[in-house]
Amino acid sequence: MQEDVRAFWVTAPGRGEIRTESLARPAADEVVVRTVYSAVSRGTEALVFTGNVPATEWQRMRAPFQAGDFPAPVKYGYASVGVVEHGPPELIGRSVFALYPHQSRFIVPASAVHAVPGGVPPARAVLAANMETAVNGMWDARPHVGDRIAVVGGGTVGCLVAWLASRIAGCMVELVDINPRRGATAAALGVRFSDARSARKNADVVFHASGSPEGLEIALSLAGFESTVTELSWFGDTRVSMPLGGAFHSRRLSIASSQVGTVPPAQRGRWSHGRRMQLALSLLQEPALDALITGESDFDALPEVMAWLATAPGETLCHRIRY
Repeated sequence: MQEDVRAFWVTAPGRGEIRTESLARPAADEVVVRTVYSAVSRGTEALVFTGNVPATEWQRMRAPFQAGDFPAPVKYGYASVGVVEHGPPELIGRSVFALYPHQSRFIVPASAVHAVPGGVPPARAVLAANMETAVNGMWDARPHVGDRIAVVGGGTVGCLVAWLASRIAGCMVELVDINPRRGATAAALGVRFSDARSARKNADVVFHASGSPEGLEIALSLAGFESTVTELSWFGDTRVSMPLGGAFHSRRLSIASSQVGTVPPAQRGRWSHGRRMQLALSLLQEPALDALITGESDFDALPEVMAWLATAPGETLCHRIRY
């Protein structure tokens, strides 16, 4: 017997709708999950919604359970939390996280769901994909005890990177953003906040997560001699200019990319994607991280919410969808 479920689709650049689909009978190695919450990954999903994923990245940018193709129609997303209704006995009734688009119920292989730890509320578990990105960024940058660390860009990923870095003994961590309201978020996370003018220079480690060329310029200006700026932003099809003149060469600066799709080389021999996700979920036990969820909407409102988030000013961090 098939069951009707509801899913959010981007039907054309800048437009979305809720569609009814049929959910088939699960196979023996699959689970049925009733969605409780999902979250909009504002940076990437805004690029998908507006049709700004470059054609060269259409295959690499596919979400694990994406339906359709870029630019549209496409069902995209990767931050869903729900309850297992059918599957292995040890999973029935468990809260799980899955890299699944926005949909009221879904079927995936049992190996594709990750049990939410007991100390993590399902409403906070929607941050798991962003936390996984932050963990991967930390692995790429490899900060050390006592480092001076600058994080430019106080979005969800930037805030999580700053929070993780502040847990390293002796590190002086500074979250840098042009929006003064990010100061309250930084305070909730227990990290120092500065605007671009007052940020401390000569950082040992710099992360850039603002998603803007201006932010990358600020990140380079804060880097100390022979430091590396780890780039966490993804610009889609936007061309970015960088200030590679001035002191860039004399200070021997480097820019390195970080992308969550691949486990960094230093961890790759021991860490699977599943192990990394379980680590990300376990790190969400800190109540202070609720400060990163700045809004919540009903699933039925998602077409209007996505249109707003795609053009909204930078006040929004993680926007949660309830089912």
